[in-house]
Amino acid sequence: MTGFWRGRSVLITGHTGFKGSWLAHWLLSRGAEVHGLALAPDTSPALFDQLGLAARLDHALGDIRNEAVVRRRVAEVQPDVVFHLAAQPLVRRSYREPVATFATNVMGTAHLLDAVRELAREVALVVVTTDNVYENDEREHAYRETDRLGGHDPYSASKAACELVAESYRKSFFGDGRVRLATARAGNVIGGGDWAEDRLIPDLVRAAISGTPLVVRNPDAVRPWQHVLDPLAGYIRLAEKLAQGAPGATDAFNFGPGATEQHRVREVLEVATGHWPCSWQETSDPGAPHEAGQLTLATEKVKATLGWAPRWSFEDAVRHTIAWYRAVQEGADPVAVTTGQIEAFEGASAS
Repeated sequence: MTGFWRGRSVLITGHTGFKGSWLAHWLLSRGAEVHGLALAPDTSPALFDQLGLAARLDHALGDIRNEAVVRRRVAEVQPDVVFHLAAQPLVRRSYREPVATFATNVMGTAHLLDAVRELAREVALVVVTTDNVYENDEREHAYRETDRLGGHDPYSASKAACELVAESYRKSFFGDGRVRLATARAGNVIGGGDWAEDRLIPDLVRAAISGTPLVVRNPDAVRPWQHVLDPLAGYIRLAEKLAQGAPGATDAFNFGPGATEQHRVREVLEVATGHWPCSWQETSDPGAPHEAGQLTLATEKVKATLGWAPRWSFEDAVRHTIAWYRAVQEGADPVAVTTGQIEAFEGASAS
């Protein structure tokens, strides 16, 4: 990254979440004026608190389901760049709370895009969705951006609907180039500071700390695992290209690992427990809500258009993730650990 970000007004929705906190910390280190809109963190601990971000950026609490709140926040920030990360991001919770999931992920996105539409300034807008937006037929097929959108569970379907909302606003309201909008579809993201429920690495860390066996639902599920810094670097690159008016940037992009870096859950566990020993056991439940067993992404488009490629291998991603948790558990400063990993990432070569 260059001096592009110094002094630039950036609004991050969902800045109190795992990815939002990493992104905010990174952009602050690059001199950006970071503003946030999000609910309070819903985990304890929370990376947002561990990094002391409330005192380091323009922090505002608000629910994106409330149109007036969103409109007011966007108007007061007057952003140059918007990263929309606020979401209900959990598949299993979406089965328990389907209406809230659709309200947050679909209408929350529409509220934000409509608020940005009212700004009398140029804006680069990155809407973050997920690799789950595709109609997944469980084949060994790497999904491309032109493949059919779908979604079995409410979370996946709501994120596919986000893509349609974004495409509609791009075609209906943003054709003059004043607001340049792109969507980003990332794979399964891991990294230090994720404390969410029903996620593999946070569950493993909790099990390792407590000395209890980790319960694993689907050890043979295949996912495009990647360290959080890889897609975030992609989002940042995408925002820069949008702001510069680069050809082809106002589109949808997959951000995932290479074709040989798609791994089963049990492979993640093998690498992770090599760095932090923890026993695990499979407890598959035939009556459990459906979760995809096979999901991979094709990334030729983002490499060709944006020049983005992942920097850390699968093993590197898992190693750095476990190293973060172990260091913090042993008393290291989370800010120093996070900053050190960003610096190590920036010094790595793209694969």
